Amino acid sequence: MNLTEAGYVAGWRLVRALPRPVVAAAFRAGADRAHRRGGGGTARLRANLRRVVGPEVPEAELDDLVRRGLRSYARYWMEAFRLPALSRREILAGFHLDGAEKLAADVAEGRGAVVALPHAGNWDAAGAWVAATGWPITTVAERLKPEGVYERFLAFREGLGMEILPTHGGDRPVFDVLLDRLRAGTVVPLLADRDLSARGVEVEFFGGRTRMPAGPALLAIRSGAPLYVASMWYEPDVARAAIEGPLPLPDPESAALDERVRTVTQRIADGLAAGIARHPEDWHMLQRMWLDQRATNGGADAPTPPATTGTI
Repeated sequence: MNLTEAGYVAGWRLVRALPRPVVAAAFRAGADRAHRRGGGGTARLRANLRRVVGPEVPEAELDDLVRRGLRSYARYWMEAFRLPALSRREILAGFHLDGAEKLAADVAEGRGAVVALPHAGNWDAAGAWVAATGWPITTVAERLKPEGVYERFLAFREGLGMEILPTHGGDRPVFDVLLDRLRAGTVVPLLADRDLSARGVEVEFFGGRTRMPAGPALLAIRSGAPLYVASMWYEPDVARAAIEGPLPLPDPESAALDERVRTVTQRIADGLAAGIARHPEDWHMLQRMWLDQRATNGGADAPTPPATTGTI
């Protein structure tokens, strides 16, 4: 076990063992230290949030937003470490989904659903809630190094009731498996606000150009499953989300497949932007986002959570 893996193991054990108020205070203090230091991840978050709120917001207000954003990101980690110790009742009580009746109907009628998510709020709590509700859920995870950390995050999410497929290295192509799951009535959530492959679809997002993964749009087009866009945020005592949709899909005769995928991916980007604009402090994007961004003066971008539930 290397130091990175040992750190995560210690985090899971210690954070679960201590009272939540004690742990929450410690994580909040850590977020405030990161804000004062202003390292690479903090600088990137500041630049990203400036795009969201626009140039007219005073620097002092932006600085407060960055501080709250780092606290929100720390809360995500704290709650992720504590999730495995929660009962089904606690998982159901700790998350609320506006529009849950839509997913319930999709599962009941056996058509499944694709849900495009932002890196916001607590997506692990959302997945655990779906599983605790009794709905089948399948998503994908990036196979990151070290392998031991990936395996532990895989076990963590599978222990919460989610089926996790690796982005590569599985027995079958992940896209084919997801199509099968959708046809069996499964909920398929995919993080959709940042492309990890450098082969994503170029879209407009908060007035700039970025790339987002084609997977959510292509899955919906190929399967016919409804496609929703989620907004995710925190309230003091609960993680929340809302889904919008189903998004309209272009007629198959209207354009070539790649053009239809671009159209739908732009609709996803617009939906994600609307949700992020409502709750910018809960968008955990501490990495380079737009094509015209350069490296921050503070150094490297902050890492995403290992084995991020994710993109295809």
